[in-house]
Amino acid sequence: MPVGFQEEDFNQIGAVLKQNRRVKRGEFLFHAGETFTSLFAIRTGFFKTAVSTQDGRDQVTGFFMSGELVGTDGICLGKYACDAVALEDSEVCELPFDQIDELSEKIPQLYLHVLRLMSREIVRNQTVMLLLGNMRAEERLAMFLLNLSDRLYVRGFAANDFILRMSREEIGSYLGLKLETVSRTLSKFKQDGLIDVEHKHIRILLPRDLQALVSGCQERREY
Repeated sequence: MPVGFQEEDFNQIGAVLKQNRRVKRGEFLFHAGETFTSLFAIRTGFFKTAVSTQDGRDQVTGFFMSGELVGTDGICLGKYACDAVALEDSEVCELPFDQIDELSEKIPQLYLHVLRLMSREIVRNQTVMLLLGNMRAEERLAMFLLNLSDRLYVRGFAANDFILRMSREEIGSYLGLKLETVSRTLSKFKQDGLIDVEHKHIRILLPRDLQALVSGCQERREY
């Protein structure tokens, strides 16, 4: 069963709406506090979401890749709760929220996709709470890499050989770790033979051993 939007879905939606939007690296898709009008299905590219803390820092709240949905945080209050920024040149398909019902009549699988992706976002948020509450730095980073690997795999990309679209500082912000801790832990993983890392290029060499670092050694699943 598809876990996100597929190319044929984008083609169908595009034929009805014709509202594809290109977003350059570093550009905002939307800002926190803006009136919520649309959901955005990522056709190509990678985004991060972030909120500003009281001391002016950006706190990364999520990463989103092709086939996934961004903007669901705006449904409840009618305003986007965070900023969404492209981490590379990207293209999104805008889904005006007031047209979702009409679109679902023309594209029956749309509503199911939206619900499934919103559910996965809830599960991801629960996973982050687990990471921040109970796990050591090695466990947090191991689960992050495995989760990213799983999400890439189910979308047809290489699971154990990929380029990180986010910086180490952004990973640290998301996981509640300092930049130095992220860099040191990646180096330790490399030294232990678990991964090979060169700049942003990651190769997972021993996925089972990496999984064993995660508390409870839970079975991998796609979040």
